[in-house]
Amino acid sequence: MKRVCIIPARMASSRFPGKPLAKLLGMTLIEHVYHRARLCEDLDRVVVATCDEEIAQTITTAGGEAVMTKDTHERCTDRTDEAIMNLGLGLGGGDLVLMLQGDEVMVTPKMISEMVAKFEETGADVINLVSRLYSTADHADGNTVKAVFAPDRRIIYLSRAPIPSAARADDVPMYQQTGVIAFKAGFLQAFGRLPQTPLEKIESCDMMRVIEHGLPIYAVITDSETIGVDTEQDRGRAEAELARDPTTQRYLRVP
Repeated sequence: MKRVCIIPARMASSRFPGKPLAKLLGMTLIEHVYHRARLCEDLDRVVVATCDEEIAQTITTAGGEAVMTKDTHERCTDRTDEAIMNLGLGLGGGDLVLMLQGDEVMVTPKMISEMVAKFEETGADVINLVSRLYSTADHADGNTVKAVFAPDRRIIYLSRAPIPSAARADDVPMYQQTGVIAFKAGFLQAFGRLPQTPLEKIESCDMMRVIEHGLPIYAVITDSETIGVDTEQDRGRAEAELARDPTTQRYLRVP
């Protein structure tokens, strides 16, 4: 089985324009994500997919691999799918494509390895990393997609509302969906052809399309906090966490 990681990234973020090249500890955000993925020995190849020459140049200068894609993609899944085609990887339908969004700066090799293991265990079309939320502000934040899952870790629902409800229990653990998603290669190709669904539109969460079409998504759960960098405030918070994180020490000299 081939295991390929595609990191979609673009400069035109509505909330934080140019964020892939924002600096954290002196290194660009996209380089951090690339290097952290490269540390995972369970991946055969890691490639940044982008429509921006400056992102591609940054990665290639750092010794990495980048592939150019169209600038018309609205979803990361579409950019990832085009990257696979442009690279001519010849993937089989059951091979693994790990889509790692270019702002998931706290991803670790261990998290990725657990994604690969869950993929092999379940044979599911989709595996999604979910991480524990510790801040009540994050619980209430409509920009954070919360996930609830069954005892077998099949994701039941994804919502921007604070779920599950804390109305009748104290200290209810809440988890957020991350932009770390593993696809069976054949399903990734088919996903874009699935009709959009009502709850997908309501929650503005494309993985709800999978659930509404009756297909399982399994969660890999981490109690480590992850940070998707969407704002300058997120950048500062992530920079502080990176400085304390042992994974950072493996590719970047931190004072």
